[in-house]
Amino acid sequence: MSNIDITDVVAHIKQEFIIPVEPRADKQEAALTTSERDSSTDEPLKKKQKLTGTNKKRPKLIKAPKSSKLCRAVWCLRAGEEVSGKCTFPKCDFMHDVAAFLSSKPQDIGSVCHNFQKYGMCHYGFTCRYGGNHIEGLGNKVNEELWAKYENNPTVSNILKKEIQYELRKRQYDFNRAKQAYCKAQSEVAKNSTMEINTNREKNQKRTSAIEKGEGKIDDHGGSDEQNSFNGSHDHTENSETDSLAPETEHRNCLGNAEDKAESMNAEETITEAADVKPVADVSQKQETQIKDNNLGPAPEEDLIKLNSREKKKIEWRDKTYLAPLTTLGNLPFRRICKQYGVDITCGEMALASCLLQGPPSEWALVKRHESEDCFGIQVCGSNAESMVKCAQVLEENTDADFIDINMGCPIDLIYKQLHGRSKEQRYLKIADWDYINECAMVADPMPLFGNGDVLSFEDYSYHRQHSKVAGIMIGRGALIKPWIFKEIKEQRHWDISSSERFDMLKNYVNYGLEHWGSDTEGIEKTRRFLLEWLSFLHRYIPVGLLEQTQKINQRPLAYYGRNDLETMMASRSVSDWIKISERLLGPTPSDFVFLPKHKANSY
Repeated sequence: MSNIDITDVVAHIKQEFIIPVEPRADKQEAALTTSERDSSTDEPLKKKQKLTGTNKKRPKLIKAPKSSKLCRAVWCLRAGEEVSGKCTFPKCDFMHDVAAFLSSKPQDIGSVCHNFQKYGMCHYGFTCRYGGNHIEGLGNKVNEELWAKYENNPTVSNILKKEIQYELRKRQYDFNRAKQAYCKAQSEVAKNSTMEINTNREKNQKRTSAIEKGEGKIDDHGGSDEQNSFNGSHDHTENSETDSLAPETEHRNCLGNAEDKAESMNAEETITEAADVKPVADVSQKQETQIKDNNLGPAPEEDLIKLNSREKKKIEWRDKTYLAPLTTLGNLPFRRICKQYGVDITCGEMALASCLLQGPPSEWALVKRHESEDCFGIQVCGSNAESMVKCAQVLEENTDADFIDINMGCPIDLIYKQLHGRSKEQRYLKIADWDYINECAMVADPMPLFGNGDVLSFEDYSYHRQHSKVAGIMIGRGALIKPWIFKEIKEQRHWDISSSERFDMLKNYVNYGLEHWGSDTEGIEKTRRFLLEWLSFLHRYIPVGLLEQTQKINQRPLAYYGRNDLETMMASRSVSDWIKISERLLGPTPSDFVFLPKHKANSY
């Protein structure tokens, strides 16, 4: 059930924009030149190169030694403030001589500091590469009126407090709530297992008794021929009534015994429900009841979860646009871009439960939330139930989130062994299995289930909403290629966005990156790398005005010209062109700069 033709893999671009392919004399001339190899987005060719997954030999960001970096305690000194007493570490390895640091600091890459202009103060102070805007002598300027609006009202939440980080690192955090919940859950699992064993034992005893009494052959369902046939006679009706009541009585006894052993269980309600079941006179009705009791799918929330005072607000999921949680690329600056284009639900990048419990800033950065994210979730993954319960407690007590998303479909080798609309081996080489997604949605009902895969236009979105039972659609790669897809879905139209509008979008992303990762040298290079990772997807967008037919996510374009030089550069598959775009926004790259995308280029 897909609207994608798997045989149509070439995008339909108008002929006047296609770059003619020049015929080559021999195979040697057809080989890649050295410069082309250098700008290729793939790893060096090997005998047996894996065609899916990530490029694992990417160059890492090399950090400067501590002795050449300014101590964070003196970054934001104001004019007239003294350095002495600011740093409380007696054996600090960082620099404390502000004048010496400024004399060796690289040249600024811009004259206007975004953080200073927006917030009235730059948190990166002397280390800011736009510092000329707010550094005066040996002090930093502050716009007191503007800063007063943000000083006690930060725009980003879910920042781990130092004292909580210390408790996690030293294993001193109080996990009593988590331990109690875990023990209770284990008790429930043991109780349910015991009840299932007792039920099976009763069925076996009943079958054995029927055989010994010679009441007839036993069929595969455990009943005699007489029990499984019905001719309308009064005797058979009474037998049916008696048979249907017997398990109820035994079931109530079983529940009664379990009630004495289980903790915090409201077994009386379950017993009352069992007692209210009336005798079934018709066998077909009895079978229907049994099938209903054994249905697959989620149990109603009221049967499993007792709400409490900490209950979050109820989320209306249906027909909401949902930005998929995306490792590396679904960072906070990118989510802010998508919010500007109208996405309803956002979710943080995947965080490992075991890592969150250790308190590293790099892992906790993945759960940060911007104030524009009005419906926000935190995604975690883990294979140990006790760690997941502890993680849930820490997040519930120290973050602000509307829901928790448990990752059960990541194809990363460390995490992949779970359920997903694609297989691990398939990855993105084939189209998503929407028939399977639809089956899952029908089984999950009434629990809302979101589907995702191969959505790149409002037409794709509408098609899958109309031809499946999903509550909504989550968009991942489609949003990376064209984040304005959410605007198109809301307005039900194609938007022929210009290259200048797309460049303004990149400017916003860079500014958000300078807020999130920093405007010092390290922050700028992090922003650059995340920008380049995004451009490795963004270049796949083909402007609407150049197309004869709507672009599908599995279609690769022939080489083409844009309507202006910037549009042509944005369509380039060459890393060198992506770097040029980054240099327009973040200044020149370091002399030893090398970039290789995390995701391989064939993931169309």
